[in-house]
Amino acid sequence: MMILPASVRRFALALVAPAVMVLAMGAGPVRAEPSLWVIKDKDSTIYLFGTVHVLRPETQWRTPKIAKAFEAADDVVMEIEQPEKPADTQALMLKYGIDRTTPLSAKLKPETYAKLQAAGQGMGFPPQALDVMRPWLAALTVSLTPLLKAGYDPESGVEKLLDAQAKAAGKPVSAFETMEQQVRFFADMTPAQETQLLESTLDEVDDGPAKIDALVNAWASGDQAELKRQMVDEMQGEYPELYKLLLVDRNADWAQQLKTKLAGSGVSFVAVGAGHLTGPDSVQAQLEKLGVKTEAVK
Repeated sequence: MMILPASVRRFALALVAPAVMVLAMGAGPVRAEPSLWVIKDKDSTIYLFGTVHVLRPETQWRTPKIAKAFEAADDVVMEIEQPEKPADTQALMLKYGIDRTTPLSAKLKPETYAKLQAAGQGMGFPPQALDVMRPWLAALTVSLTPLLKAGYDPESGVEKLLDAQAKAAGKPVSAFETMEQQVRFFADMTPAQETQLLESTLDEVDDGPAKIDALVNAWASGDQAELKRQMVDEMQGEYPELYKLLLVDRNADWAQQLKTKLAGSGVSFVAVGAGHLTGPDSVQAQLEKLGVKTEAVK
């Protein structure tokens, strides 16, 4: 049976990590120099900033060029709307991630279920907590718990901090997608895809913090080649349907929204997951197809 690659799991974490952590919560300092791009016309400037959704609190990522671009912005656009209350997010996870009619023990092979129970027990989850989850939610939950133990904090995610900063400064905040849309990228997986996601996660759960560390280090240093390798290449080559769903289609949609925004005026700061701003089908590549040139901010 084909196993969904680590790149898909990393994308799953990037999409819904903050939401899953609402349910799941109950290395030395890193100095970041992440990449920043800009698109312009005669009366508009739009900055594009690639983010990481979960970070250790000590990670310093606000470089002078990022701070300057953010301060100049009249408005801020996020990948996803930031829920006003944790209860709103939890309601979505309960709606799409919980199945009280068919337990996981009835959906999984005995050996997979045994691995899940062992992983859950090691993370402090009672058996019933995982057994009511759909496979995709169980996969993300057991992926995220080691990250929490390793010091990653949902409150330190870039979007959450930018959202608070924008609101404090009176900058309007909008988003390309809703939380429900993002959750449904995984809730609408086929049963086979969900099971594959869980099985591959259990096979590599102990490696989670090291792999996220590698991803954060690539983002922190602005290493686009490494980000492409980790978040794009494997998925594009081996799982083209998922690649199209998670990256190509969404990037094309966002590029069209950005072109429309560019037709207006003013300065905007756009923050989306770093995986969307790298590779052959990145937001920048989609903008180029629409005749819009993107430049790196030095």
